[in-house]
Amino acid sequence: MYTETAVFDLLLPGDSRSLKAKRSYVRPIVAALRRFDVSAAEVGALDLHGRAEIGVAVVAAEAAHAREVLDSCERLVAARPEVEVLSVRRRLYGDDD
Repeated sequence: MYTETAVFDLLLPGDSRSLKAKRSYVRPIVAALRRFDVSAAEVGALDLHGRAEIGVAVVAAEAAHAREVLDSCERLVAARPEVEVLSVRRRLYGDDD
């Protein structure tokens, strides 16, 4: 069994000056990610209006499948024109971890 995680550090548009505006950008991204049968949630920068961290996790029988799923998630987030991806931190966990 393999688990792979990714944390996306995002820069939000300048008009997200409230937490309500921030949610209007984050919620659709999280909903879109869940179509890949992953766990996804806002996990960091919770009080910062112009930044967001979204965490994604997938469990798979093969490491290659977990990698493919998170590659698809990364492409989806990178294709969103309303946000800028500052960084992506990924980690693969196997039975030995």
